[in-house]
Amino acid sequence: MQRRKFIKKSAAVSAAFSIVPSFVMGKGHVPPSDTLYVGAFGVGGRGAGVMQGMYDTKKVKFVTLCDVDDRRAADTYKKYPKAKRFKDFRKVYDKHLNEIDAIMVATPDHMHASIALPFMRAKKHAYVEKPLTHNINEARLMTTVAKENGIVTQMGNQGASSAGSREAKEWINSGIIGKVHRVDCWTNRPVWPQGVPAPTEKQAVPKGLDWDLWLGGAAIRDYNAAYLPFKWRGFWDFGTGALGDMGCHIMETPFGVLDLGYPTEAEASCTTNWVGDFVEADYSSSCPASSIVRLKFNTEAHGDIALNWYDGGLLPDLPDELKDGEKIGDGGGGSIFYGTKGILVADTYSRNARLLPSSNMELFNAPKPYLKRIEGDTGGHQNNFVEGCLNGLETSSAFERSGPLTEAVLMGNLAIKAFQYKKYKPGKKAGDWDPFEYPGRRKILWDGANMKVTNWDMANDWVKGTYRKGWELT
Repeated sequence: MQRRKFIKKSAAVSAAFSIVPSFVMGKGHVPPSDTLYVGAFGVGGRGAGVMQGMYDTKKVKFVTLCDVDDRRAADTYKKYPKAKRFKDFRKVYDKHLNEIDAIMVATPDHMHASIALPFMRAKKHAYVEKPLTHNINEARLMTTVAKENGIVTQMGNQGASSAGSREAKEWINSGIIGKVHRVDCWTNRPVWPQGVPAPTEKQAVPKGLDWDLWLGGAAIRDYNAAYLPFKWRGFWDFGTGALGDMGCHIMETPFGVLDLGYPTEAEASCTTNWVGDFVEADYSSSCPASSIVRLKFNTEAHGDIALNWYDGGLLPDLPDELKDGEKIGDGGGGSIFYGTKGILVADTYSRNARLLPSSNMELFNAPKPYLKRIEGDTGGHQNNFVEGCLNGLETSSAFERSGPLTEAVLMGNLAIKAFQYKKYKPGKKAGDWDPFEYPGRRKILWDGANMKVTNWDMANDWVKGTYRKGWELT
């Protein structure tokens, strides 16, 4: 199938189902009208966990399973033996589109939009793992297509369905810490290699893996075990680093609580892999081992807000109000909200909101909960999506909300790339390098409405990304 014809066809197809009354099915059976028929893409690893959450609702049937790696997908194939198996997502579209209500996408980041968009244009509901997309343009496109087609959507950042996220919003809305002017967020990741050069050794492709399909829209290169499994997250061509991996979790709380919208500017400071004025190797293909990212937002309710991100072992300053022996975060990460009247701290996935100094908790009368809680807390994130598809329940992380959140996260990655950017060329002798231009820390100014960097045009190439011929998004 030609890619262009495939994309065009996706806009013109809709699904139809026969409704069978429940009394015909008999006791204990769920009728087709109360069942969500799902096509799953990327069914090993994280995808298997998402599928389990959907399956536990007892309202989902997996029609097709698609994965380019038989090894990773083996357990899932055994668990759902009646589902049809594929390696190429385009064949699922071509052969089973009319049998599917919704899709679940948990592939590497660089293939999220390529897989999801054709099905979304065919009005299929979409659950897509975080980060929603690999670049900003894809996130904007996914948000637009979801709205135009009126489909139910959910990004896989389960903290958005947590009680903690809603509690933090209720507290801050009560005015207990005043107007927020600064938020610090951090994670303990990466827990995979970053700050490393791209592998150059050609290795044999493992049996059962379709390497060309795994690459998808990324540039052709030889297979190397340095990329799989999971380690692809540290390479820009496939992943989005520690910020892309955990930002959609940890930044979800400030983003939702404060209605942040698009950032106005971003800058980063990262670990570097160079010595003096000479490059030892090309590390530009890899995300840095650690970074600090500073984003600025302008909000209607709170005015200007600075959001600072830390990863790779770097941590924010401890609040003066923190007593000896008290901790912030939960080991994996957290966030600190600084307001004009006080401080609020939350753990990863928005859990365990609390005030600083801790003595304020003794005096604080928490407002009566008024935001709807999701049954099962974070474990109900997949159920929230299923109920949205079947019964119209509002989802916690619809693309209308999670798309702009993803854009803000990826805006931080633009600042990281700007910091990493350098011009260099090999020297005349093997192992020698000529001096390079290293601009270092650079502030990126962002026009969110027009999706454009206004002070460094080269960065706009990163906004839209690049695709291998035949895999371009339309």
